[in-house]
Amino acid sequence: MPRSLRLAVPMLCGGLLLTSRAVAAPAMTPADAAFGAEMAAMHREMAATPMTGDADRDFVAMMIPHHVSAVAMARTELRYGKSPQMRRLAQAIVDGQQREIGEMKAWQAAHPNG
Repeated sequence: MPRSLRLAVPMLCGGLLLTSRAVAAPAMTPADAAFGAEMAAMHREMAATPMTGDADRDFVAMMIPHHVSAVAMARTELRYGKSPQMRRLAQAIVDGQQREIGEMKAWQAAHPNG
């Protein structure tokens, strides 16, 4: 469904059924597009990663694309975000997640075969 037109989901509210109705949603922004692309890339990479049965290897294999996506999303916040608090958080995410990606890649290099 186009983002500009979404249907509200019927729900119970105080015992009354509220019916669906079309509601306008704001147009997609460049930040929306970037967040969506970053999430899609993460999901593609995670889905393409075969499980090995080794919890440590599988954990790292899943967490690296998760962290890469978090860094990309944080950079999108730094590019488009206005809140000083959220921008500080985004920078902390970039710094911390990049460090953790390095740790995980180093672990993978030190443990090449089961």
